[in-house]
Formats: sequence, structure tokens, C-alpha cells
Amino acid sequence: MSAAIDAYLPLRRLAYWAQTTPDAVYLTQPLADGTVRTFTWAEVHDTALRMAAHLAAQGWPAGSRIAILSKNSAWWYLADFAIWLAGHASVPIYPSLTGESVRYVLEHAEAEAVFVGQLDSSDRAAMLAGIPDDVEVIRLPTAREPLPGGRASLEWDAVVARHAPLPNPPDRGPEELATIIYTSGTTGLPKGVMHHFRAMAVSGYALKLAYGATPDDRVLSYLPLAHVADRVASEMHSLTTGLKVWFSLGLETFTADLQRARPTFFLSVPRLWTKFRQAINAKIPQPQLAAMLADAEKGPLVRKQILTQLGLDAVRVPTFGAAPMPPDLQQWYLDLGLDMLEVYGMTENMAVSHRTGAGAGRIGCVGQPSYQVEARLDPANGELLVKSPGQMIGYYKDAAKTAESMTADGYFRTGDVGTIDADDYFRITGRAKEAFKTGKGKYVAPAQIENKLGAHGYIEACCVAGSGFPQPFALLMLSPAGSSAAAAAGREAVSAALAALREQVNATLDPHERLERLIVVPDAWTVDNGLVTPTFKVKRSELEARYGARFEQWATAVETLVWA
Repeated sequence: MSAAIDAYLPLRRLAYWAQTTPDAVYLTQPLADGTVRTFTWAEVHDTALRMAAHLAAQGWPAGSRIAILSKNSAWWYLADFAIWLAGHASVPIYPSLTGESVRYVLEHAEAEAVFVGQLDSSDRAAMLAGIPDDVEVIRLPTAREPLPGGRASLEWDAVVARHAPLPNPPDRGPEELATIIYTSGTTGLPKGVMHHFRAMAVSGYALKLAYGATPDDRVLSYLPLAHVADRVASEMHSLTTGLKVWFSLGLETFTADLQRARPTFFLSVPRLWTKFRQAINAKIPQPQLAAMLADAEKGPLVRKQILTQLGLDAVRVPTFGAAPMPPDLQQWYLDLGLDMLEVYGMTENMAVSHRTGAGAGRIGCVGQPSYQVEARLDPANGELLVKSPGQMIGYYKDAAKTAESMTADGYFRTGDVGTIDADDYFRITGRAKEAFKTGKGKYVAPAQIENKLGAHGYIEACCVAGSGFPQPFALLMLSPAGSSAAAAAGREAVSAALAALREQVNATLDPHERLERLIVVPDAWTVDNGLVTPTFKVKRSELEARYGARFEQWATAVETLVWA
């Protein structure tokens, strides 16, 4: 395996494409003025070598950590490549963290420098203030805010212009540290997951084997590159296969960016797939749409029009991950001609765990083991254990947590509980550490209950709680459709729909799992306010901290549906 994979090490692939297809467009970057800038493979390699020359000239020890604090852009890739070419390791930071979290990551990683680009926080000044004074700052062309306090920084274009390409860059070995990816921190402080170059190579190679991408394929990079999902699906995937990458400027231009890119490989989270459906159903009510699609003559044209409107008409590999997708949503897309394929992995194995092959999906299953992955269940609690060629080196500066996360024979403890069928498909039924005990001494696994609730169109996100209470209850954040319905028809209509949902869900649960009540909270759960991760997973501990003082009041309310 090692020899075959080593040919796909990131910097070797970058040099390969720059030499064999120098004039082919690799990256397409939309700009704020409505134009786009393209980068060929040769230009990407040359520019990264020029920035690498600057980094190498600073005299930092080999393997120093250099951070990237920015939304996705072509310059994010260029910075990553430059860090590697200079002999160092990259540390991505979510562009939506608090200043305190930014400081924690930079200090914990002992970063020498940070590339700063466009940020995605409601308080960008606070984020930038989190950069320690002794960390060099290089501003990417997408950076919009000056550093606070008049602090000096270097400008990307100026640095690149005054350096020749770094001669004889190091050939980074497969076991060298490539990156430290800090987890999104659903519980406690984020952990720094260390990966070597071979794990990076494996992640792209596994996708190539699964879906057969070529240089003619296209992806849109918009999920945070600080998270493993887009790092693999766009950056590593493109280096392995030579496919083209388009970027999105943000939510305001996302639809236009998607329509412009017309990706052939598209990865998203169920929450966004749901928003696509809601946008279509807002224009065409579902009963009417179903009738149109069922029409043998008009159906194909309707499908093409809808997918073109969404920018998904060229997609041949539609994938989702990070959370389960409701079966009716999967069927909705299948009716449009998109066979939704689930992929499953985590930061600790560079997302090389499970995947669903084209035409081989099973609703409710995350797929079969990926390239050279071994999987089994812990007989004690049903937790999935995975041994992957993308396995992490360990947690940075935390040998104890590293040891705790592994079995004696080298399997990673995923934390996901489930079942494996005769064909090796894994089905998640809960989280090993999220189960809680009610006041009656019974354990409740919230994940499956949340999946059932979250399938309803009126619910954007939910969290089942109730540790120590007689019965569990659920906190609900309404979707735009739910909020619109409440505004148009009044709370009573939405209350009736949610009450029916509660009865429907409870009918599928054991007595100790049944929800005593639903609580509709008025707050939005966003990345900015810390209630969800950048991949839209709810932060259970943060929600309980925010609302915990009212649990007693809600749990003893007379109504089974509470508008908080």
C-alpha cells in the first residue's frame, strides 16, 4: 500500500500537474466586484513556491506550525501548499470562532505565523484581536479588516512579488507532520489532530477509487476548509485526480457560485440539502411537484429545470455527511434523479472510514468500509471501532487522550454506536457518550429520536435532553418554513402539527424514551453564537448550559408543547 500511496503525496501531485498540465485551469475564484480570477496548475505551483521562499527565509525550525485563518478561497490552498513547501505544518482555524478560541489554537499550536483572509464572524475585530503579538500576520487578498490597534502585517501580493520561487523545496516524507486540524469542539476545548502526509494522500486516493473523478470533474469548495470534509472532498481530491475547484464568496452569492461552477461532485450536509428542498417547495408545493414529476411527458423537463435552478444539473456524485438524512428527503432527491450517497468519517481518520458506492445506497446506513479500512463493533457497548490508513498520529500535546481514543490493537473509538449487517453496511443508532439517564434510571440515546424529529419540515434543528428528569423532552429550533407557517396561520396551526409529530415519534419509542413535551425556543442556533459547529452539529453541552436553568420549569409545564 505504501509505495502506491506515496505517489499521491500532496506536493508530488502538485508538481505532477504543474509539469504535465501547466496551462490547465485548476482554481476559479470569484471576486467581490463580480468577476472571477483563475489559476492554472503552473501558476499555483509557482506562487506557492514564492511564498514558501518567504517562509523559509524566516529561519523557523523545520516542522513549525503556521496557521490559516480564513474562509475558503484559492489563496487558502496557496497558503497551505506554501507552508508545506517551506518544510512546515499547517494549522487551519475556523473563520467563525471567538477571539478567545483563536488565541487558544494559536498558542496551543505554538504557531509562528498566521495567514488571515476573509472572516465569517459577526465580531471580526474580536477574532483578529485574538492573534498574539508575537505571531507574524500575512494578509491574503481576501482579507477585509485591518488588524486592531494599527498592528503591522504583511500583504500576500507584496510578499509574492519580491521573492523568486524557492529552489529545491524539500520532498516531504510520508511520515512527516503535514497538518494539525483542531476539532470543532462539540464538547470541551478543541483537540489538535495531527496527520502526516500519507494520511492526506490516502484521503484523496480513497475518493478516487470510490467515485472515479478525472480532470474533467468540478467541485465547489464552500464547507469550511478548517474541517476535514472539504479539505478532503476538494483539496485532497483535486490534487489526486486533477479536477477543477471553484470557490464561493459566501451565503449571499452561494446560489450564483453554485450555478456558475455547476459541480459534478457535490458534498453537503443534510441541513443544506433540506434548504434546497424548502426553496423549491416554496415555489411549487410538494403535492403539485409530485404530480409534475409523475407526468411521463413533462417530468424530465421539470427535473432538469429544478436541478438547473439549484446549480446541480451537472452533478453525477451527490454526497452528504456529518448527520443523517431523513429517508423522505433522500427519496425527494431520488425523484429528481439524484441518488444521494452518504459518506462517513471523522477528523481522526482524515474521513477515511465508510462510504456509499454509486447505486449501492441503503437508507439509514452510512455505507461500507472505505479503502483498506477495518471496522468492528465493541462487544461491550456496540461502539464502532475503525482501523484506517488515514489514522491520525495522535492528539497534539495530549498523549493521554490519544491513548484513551484507541484500543490496544490500534482501532480508533469513533463514539458512534450502531449495527453492522452481513454486507458490512454500518447503521448508526446513537452516540456512546451522549446517552443520559432519566430520573427513573433508564438510559436514553438522543440521536435516533432527534433524527425522527428533524425529518419534519417545520424543524431546523433539535436537541433531546432530560438527564435526571422523569421523561426526556426536546428543544426545537423552527425552520424558515415553520416560522413562516406560524407567522401566516398563527402558532395554533404549527402547534397542532408539532403535537401530531410528537405522537407519531413517541409511537416508535420505548416507554422510557417517549418525549413528555416539545419546547420551541425563539433563538437561532448559529455558529456565531456557539450553539452549533461549523458543520451544523448541535453543541449539546452549550445548549444545556444556555437553557438548563429553565429545564425544571419546562419539564413540569402542563402543556405538552411549550413556546419558550
